[in-house]
Formats: sequence, C-alpha cells, structure tokens
Amino acid sequence: MYKCIHFEIHELVSRRIYEDHGELAWELLDDRLLITIDRLRERYGKTTINNYHWGGNRQWSGLRTPDSPYYTPHSQHTFGRAADCLFRDYTAQAVRTHILNNPGHTDFMYITSVERGTSWLHIDTRNCNRIKAFYP
Repeated sequence: MYKCIHFEIHELVSRRIYEDHGELAWELLDDRLLITIDRLRERYGKTTINNYHWGGNRQWSGLRTPDSPYYTPHSQHTFGRAADCLFRDYTAQAVRTHILNNPGHTDFMYITSVERGTSWLHIDTRNCNRIKAFYP
C-alpha cells in the first residue's frame, strides 16, 4: 500500500470517509493514482484536490461514494482511481497539454485518461494501456 508523500488522506476522501476511516482510507485508493498525484505535486507545486479540511468547498474531487452528489457507479472516482486537480501556479489546460504531449514521461506513466474542456485537471488510472482524452 502506497501512502502519499505530499498529500494527507483528507485531501483525497470526503469528510465522512475521513471521519469513519481516518488513515485506513489509504486502502480505498489505487496506488497508481497516489504515485501520480505525488509526482504532479512535485512537478507543478501546490495542487489542490479536496480542501474541506481547511474550510474550502471541495470534498468530492478524489474518491466518490454513493453519498456524493457527483457519484456514478462506473466513474473512476468510485474505484479510487481518479482525481480532479487544481494548481496554484498552472492552469489545468497547461498541465493537461503537457501530459498529452509527453505521455511517455515517468511522471505520467500511470495516467490513462484525462478530461478535456474543464477548468480542473481530471486524471485517472483506469485499466488500459493508453492515454484517453475525453470530453465530459
């Protein structure tokens, strides 16, 4: 089980999951996703996924459970394989473009899907062997 170097678990799960499971919630997330978001934070600096712990309004940008208003049964978020990221110093589009232009880079090696046309960067580590770019 991989535990992030640059993220706390409350940045990746909802308030309820954090309160119910605490540090055990790491087990609900895919190691490939965790490695990737650590690498993104190392490369691009301040990266926000969930920020409710600090009074922000984001709590469903990592793992999504049936109590989420954004839950869908087959979403990669449901399986702990997706994150929606915001970057302090980069636009989502700039990071998305960099990923799509450099799919073989080791920082991006587990990314298999990115969402286009959003103000955040959606990445996921679904089980396929390519980077799929899709529109919501």
